[in-house]
Amino acid sequence: MPKRVLIFGKDTCPYTKAAREDYARRGFEVEYIDVTKDERGMKRMLTFSGENRVPVMIEKVEKPGEEVNVIVGFGGT
Repeated sequence: MPKRVLIFGKDTCPYTKAAREDYARRGFEVEYIDVTKDERGMKRMLTFSGENRVPVMIEKVEKPGEEVNVIVGFGGT
């Protein structure tokens, strides 16, 4: 089963673009939400991160009951 990540960001943000490309290159299944176009997405992002900056990556786990890994900001790998 592939690893999955949910990325909240903005189409105009170079860090969002870099994060999406990096996760895809590393074999993650990427779900992306542009928070400038999706008000519910923005609210979800704030629930996870409590911050108003992008990108926010939510590395999803495959086992029920495990916590998700929330990463705010992207510096590359």
